[in-house]
Amino acid sequence: MTLSLFIEQSLNGVQLGVQLFLMSAGLTLVFGIMNLINLAHGSLYMAGAFFAAMFIKITGNFLLAIALAIPCTAIMGILMELIVLRRFYARGHLDQVLVTFGLILIFNDLVRMVWGVVPVPMPVPALLSGSVEIMDGVLYPAFRLAILSVGLVVALGLYVVVVHTRTGMWIRAGASNRPMASALGVDVQLVFALVFAAGAALAGLAGMMAGPITAVQVGMGEPILILALVVTVIGGIGSIRGAFIAALMIGIVDTFGRVLLPHALGSMVIFMLMALILAWRPKGLFPVHG
Repeated sequence: MTLSLFIEQSLNGVQLGVQLFLMSAGLTLVFGIMNLINLAHGSLYMAGAFFAAMFIKITGNFLLAIALAIPCTAIMGILMELIVLRRFYARGHLDQVLVTFGLILIFNDLVRMVWGVVPVPMPVPALLSGSVEIMDGVLYPAFRLAILSVGLVVALGLYVVVVHTRTGMWIRAGASNRPMASALGVDVQLVFALVFAAGAALAGLAGMMAGPITAVQVGMGEPILILALVVTVIGGIGSIRGAFIAALMIGIVDTFGRVLLPHALGSMVIFMLMALILAWRPKGLFPVHG
């Protein structure tokens, strides 16, 4: 492998890792605080991409479309939590898996009804359509660099909120010991709503950033959901730090695995890595509980 190819694939891996972090951050907090397995999280990723594509078509402005699509996805997540998922907090994980899997089917059919079965175009903004020379003779797409930068800024902002604010203290308390946090006066329902809205917005943002690179189509959230679940398990349930480190790890390993190994083995390498890590640390790299 040449140096230029190594650098390019390394950046691709970090970019994928950043997107996985945006997906898995909400997923791990929802699981950690609410003890809820939400397989429909990938549908929020898909919804964010479709909302952004729709608003781009209406406004012709990429940034304005993103600014409109993020709150739409957050509202969709809040409605999902209020109408359906809130009734399943006290139920077993099997019931949660079944109802959220049902939501995946419902959202996929709703998207087919509204946008059709043909992939919806989401063009790269003209300002970011070119390439940037990051080293002598090494060009890298400007849009992918923008995704990487935005993702890192959002990750830093999320870290500051979770670690250094009162709201973050409530979130960490809920993730560590929900009954005790409730007994100490934390409004658990409000924390649930905030976490779910933030998780939905982050998943939608990940979908919006992926839209110009991959096809905006029905079912686009399921493949990335599998990777996000792997990240959540490896990083440790409820751990933002664990989600970030595991996401970068999975992004880089998955990217190089698909480049260097045969297709069948390349797609298995992240699951082999997960098995090895869980054999060493059964609760993940940075578990919140115990």
